[in-house]
Amino acid sequence: MSNPQHAAPGPELAADLEARGVRYALASFVDLHGVSKAKAVPLPHLGQMLQGSELFTGAALDGVPQEVSDDEVAAVPDPASLTVLPWKPDVAWFASNLHLNGQPFEACSRNILNRVRAEAAAMGYRFNLGIETEFFVLRRDSQGKPVPYSDRDTLDKPAYDVRTLLDNLPWLDELVSAMNQLGWGVYSFDHEDGPGQFETDFDYAEVLTMADRLTFFKLMAKEIAHRHGLIATFMPKPFGDRTGSGAHYNMSLADLESGENLFLTADRAPGAVSGLAHHFIAGVLRHAPAICAVIAPTVNSYKRLVAQGSMSGFTWAPVFICYGNNNRTNMLRIPSAGGRVECRAADISCNPYLGAAMILAAGLEGIREQLDPGDPNLVNAYTLSPEELAARGITTLPRTLSEAIDAFEADPLARTVFGDAMFASYVAYKREEWESYHCAVSDWEQARYLEFF
Repeated sequence: MSNPQHAAPGPELAADLEARGVRYALASFVDLHGVSKAKAVPLPHLGQMLQGSELFTGAALDGVPQEVSDDEVAAVPDPASLTVLPWKPDVAWFASNLHLNGQPFEACSRNILNRVRAEAAAMGYRFNLGIETEFFVLRRDSQGKPVPYSDRDTLDKPAYDVRTLLDNLPWLDELVSAMNQLGWGVYSFDHEDGPGQFETDFDYAEVLTMADRLTFFKLMAKEIAHRHGLIATFMPKPFGDRTGSGAHYNMSLADLESGENLFLTADRAPGAVSGLAHHFIAGVLRHAPAICAVIAPTVNSYKRLVAQGSMSGFTWAPVFICYGNNNRTNMLRIPSAGGRVECRAADISCNPYLGAAMILAAGLEGIREQLDPGDPNLVNAYTLSPEELAARGITTLPRTLSEAIDAFEADPLARTVFGDAMFASYVAYKREEWESYHCAVSDWEQARYLEFF
């Protein structure tokens, strides 16, 4: 995830950064939510920082399973992740792995992904991932209500609207230019199906690089929006009657040595993928409910995973555990061009390290066990009756965060991927999140019940 100008570690890196005007460096890692946390050091201390000099109290953060009496964790930066902030070029950001007492900290999100990456490498695979970034950029009106930046953003079906895209171009241009400055290869961006909702599409990368990029993207989008007096939100479903924001995972396995895409097949029929890809798909489908707890990790996520509830008709979000061709009602979609598999259940609030780790581990299990995903679903699953779904063997994703965490806790793969400490911490945190929500009284409840009884 480095800038186009590459530099060597240590003193040479510090000298290179100083020549580029950098004054401070961030040793960054993520909490349970995938939100970037960091300490900043003046550039003359970069050498110590690269050795893990910056210590953090894990108990001060969500989902870092430590007690206040435990030793501190150290952030050990990955020099390959160096990114100079485009909107603040005197600061450099480094994605970091957490260590405890000189060893990788088991419960670090980046370490969790690295463990599964090592499993893939041992099998001869590299996991390539592209993530579509859907998000809302809003302003507050005179009453403090979040509304679209453009006063013209009022259509029931605003997807691909040119007028409001151009209205938002001042901040969009700054964001897209920054992404391209970093070498991410943005190839399109558009107004999505909700008011104030946008998507950027950029080149896929090896999974660790992509997870780093999505983490940095969220930070960058928020900061650039803030510079324009706006709010960039990665809440999956900000408005109940509009579509939510996904983070579709576009996945393929490549040969570790040659880089050849192993999901491609000689069959050029639309949506065709290799037998290896079908085994991968079967593994993901087997563990889909548990995976859902990680790629759709909030109470609000499950208000996106509904078939209807948008002013433009369908929500475009998957509800069913199935796969198929270009059909967007499946959890796993095989685009017409083939060569990749898209998971549509992931939303933009996910921690990409944890989400990618769960999906990759499930896919590798499918390959090891030569699992068969069954027949693809080629019809609009939204329109099928419960009896038709049952006849096709199609079940549904969890309907609430509580159901998803039940599935996560019951699936042995979750503990294997997360490790004991992070597994326990994740379950406990998400159960508390659900209970807190469940005990809150909403505006909907007051409107419905206050004068009804």
